[in-house]
Amino acid sequence: MIEAVTDHNASTTDIVDELTWRGLIQQSTDLDALRREADGGPVTLYCGFDPTGPSLHAGHLVPLLTLKRFQLAGHRPIVLAGGATGMIGDPRDVGERTMNSADTVADWAQRIRSQLERFVSFDGGNAAIVENNMNWTGQLSAIDFLRDLGKHFSVNVMLARETVKRRLESDGMSYTEFSYMLLQANDYLQLRRTHGCTLQVGGSDQWGNIIAGVELNRRVDGEHVHAMTVPLVTSSDGKKFGKSTGGGSLWLDPEMTSPYAWYQYFVNTADADVIRYLRWFTFLGREELAELEAEVAERPQARVAQRRLAAEMTTLVHGAANTAAVELASQALFGRGELRDLDEATLAAALSEASVAQVAPGEPSTIVDLLVASGLCDSKGAAKRTVKEGGAYVNNTKIGAEDWVPQSEDLLHGQWLVIRRGKRNFAGIQVQSA
Repeated sequence: MIEAVTDHNASTTDIVDELTWRGLIQQSTDLDALRREADGGPVTLYCGFDPTGPSLHAGHLVPLLTLKRFQLAGHRPIVLAGGATGMIGDPRDVGERTMNSADTVADWAQRIRSQLERFVSFDGGNAAIVENNMNWTGQLSAIDFLRDLGKHFSVNVMLARETVKRRLESDGMSYTEFSYMLLQANDYLQLRRTHGCTLQVGGSDQWGNIIAGVELNRRVDGEHVHAMTVPLVTSSDGKKFGKSTGGGSLWLDPEMTSPYAWYQYFVNTADADVIRYLRWFTFLGREELAELEAEVAERPQARVAQRRLAAEMTTLVHGAANTAAVELASQALFGRGELRDLDEATLAAALSEASVAQVAPGEPSTIVDLLVASGLCDSKGAAKRTVKEGGAYVNNTKIGAEDWVPQSEDLLHGQWLVIRRGKRNFAGIQVQSA
């Protein structure tokens, strides 16, 4: 279960101001009207998440945490797993999404639902609701789809969407993708009718789909509802947020992205991005954020803001115990903590972020051999110089003899050695069992 978070700035009357100062409102229909409705009592809002993979990733957190901010301010969130829309796929700028099997999408929807449930509370008068749009879309016949939904949409308006225009100018678009907007719009209609939902939030790339839902509610039932988007996250150099150094997504599932890798991603945030990320991804207040901003300006080398961001994000997604473990690992790997205090999963995950060499029993394994096998030195001559100059370490212990070989008691968890050259370069050695 994700650790509870508290936002002392929010109340039932200032959620719009709260989102505004954090820079979390990219587009909206009518903020003044939304503020008036929020002032008049709890608003029910929703955000949808399609199961296009087995896990949510870091990019999903901004809209998901926006639901949490609304709930902390007294409003009621609906988290929607797109079991039906995930079968179709929201149109991308380039290329059509792969069509996954119904069983795969259903499995992913269930896995994502369990992740969504960890970020909102199901207690109190504004307890969260979890829905799956397969519940109503799966029962929709082709005739009903065309008569009850299709007649309310202008093809001219749909063609004017930027994503559609770009696709038509490049590799074209299937009718399946083209119809996605209608399905998402119907989600908003059904959630308003069933739960009184009057606000949809999502990433700014969803603006066209969200507005379609606003229009459908007006055309079908004569009801006025609200729309709001949050910014898409990119780094200051224009790179897509949430891409790890290996090129894959930064997943919320710890089996897909370890807590250590997650922590390291955020602790390496650029100075130009860290305060913005703290505003968007954490629940820290204005005063503390101002102090951290001053730290970045006055002592950027201390990386106080980055370490706070990494700790907050790891606790949010993986819990306080994992945060403590990865912080200990970060210190221990560079000689500032005890490696034997690390659990094996954290140690293995940390070493995998560098490199791991496997050594079979009976293979040459002097410190010189290990430095070369680990890739820390490119030759035995360089390894011998490293040892002679006092720069070779095994499990944070300096090794001064070229013929040193590890003993069984040196192996961490019975199989691991941490090899370090100098202060900053480390690697893992995994000694395979006989």
